Amino acid sequence: MSGVQSTGEGVARLRGAGFGGHDGKVLAEFYAAALGWQVAQTFGDSAVMISDGTTGYVFYTARDYQAPNWPEDELAFHLELSVDGVAVAEERLLSLGATKPAHQPGGERWTVLLDPSGQPFCISAS
Repeated sequence: MSGVQSTGEGVARLRGAGFGGHDGKVLAEFYAAALGWQVAQTFGDSAVMISDGTTGYVFYTARDYQAPNWPEDELAFHLELSVDGVAVAEERLLSLGATKPAHQPGGERWTVLLDPSGQPFCISAS
């Protein structure tokens, strides 16, 4: 897009996002640990916000959530995480509840993992 304005009046800034899954609390705990963030707020039994102090993500229990059948299904979204030490981060994320699918289209550039709800996300070197 040419002429994109990045700051100033009327230009939005992303403060957070919401993600649904089988269990919002489990997802919030997983991503809080993965990112080194803190649980900032809970909303009843079905939604939890994590934050680094500037950005927040809400993870909620979606009643009819179905994990994508990746790579066959198109993804509505996915997260890309930058890490120092991909092998160490992969091992840590797997210990936190991620799984690693056989299909790895990134070669040496990135690794695909599935979060506890089965949603793909990628990790790559910083």
